Amino acid sequence: MILFPAIDLKDGQCVRLYKGDMGRATVFNDDPAGQARAFVAAGAEWLHIVDLNGAFAGEPVNAAAVETILAATKGVPVQLGGGIRTLATIEDWLGRGVRRVILGTVALRDPALVKRAAQHYPGKIVVGIDARAGKVAVEGWAETAEMTVLDLARRFEDAGVAAIVYTDIDRDGTMTGLNVKATVALAAAIRIPVIASGGLHSLADLRALKNAARTGKGRIEGAISGRALYDGRLDLKSAIELLRGNA
Repeated sequence: MILFPAIDLKDGQCVRLYKGDMGRATVFNDDPAGQARAFVAAGAEWLHIVDLNGAFAGEPVNAAAVETILAATKGVPVQLGGGIRTLATIEDWLGRGVRRVILGTVALRDPALVKRAAQHYPGKIVVGIDARAGKVAVEGWAETAEMTVLDLARRFEDAGVAAIVYTDIDRDGTMTGLNVKATVALAAAIRIPVIASGGLHSLADLRALKNAARTGKGRIEGAISGRALYDGRLDLKSAIELLRGNA
């Protein structure tokens, strides 16, 4: 399993939101490239980047900050989400060196586009499903749809997407613990690998996720961590070792 350190970008800075509220953002670093280098130096095998402004705008906003991260961490794969809603934008980011793009709002609004993208770029398309009380949230989490997480995930069962990032919005940024039960249930119900996100607090969360993945069906690819890493409550090296199976 993989630990994905998160770099959430708002106005060119590394921030963490509380339950997806853009008005409750904590700035942790005003140097995204420096933060990325620190994660890589600690052993990060992947980076998870989200353009928060882009998610609300419907188009990339923090492209300059993303570019500095890509330049600073060459060789380390990056997955990027936020405001990516056209094939042209997908192609542009992949051409710039992003390894995988995350499609969230467009997965609900235009699933056919996601399927086309997955066919054109095998292994490079990830579906982001953000949930509030079990229902899908879109447009930077500003709107909640009537569709359930599982119903949306099943739309892409045979599309060839690389993974699904499942985020529990009510836990995101709260450090109250991953929603292990819901993550494992989703992974068991579909054939697509699932990445857990939202509320990761400690190594105990990762142990619980790892143990549940061993005994459950489906595949959990890893987990995303943001605030716990920035606050120092989660040691990146220890987390990576645990998920690799060496701790």
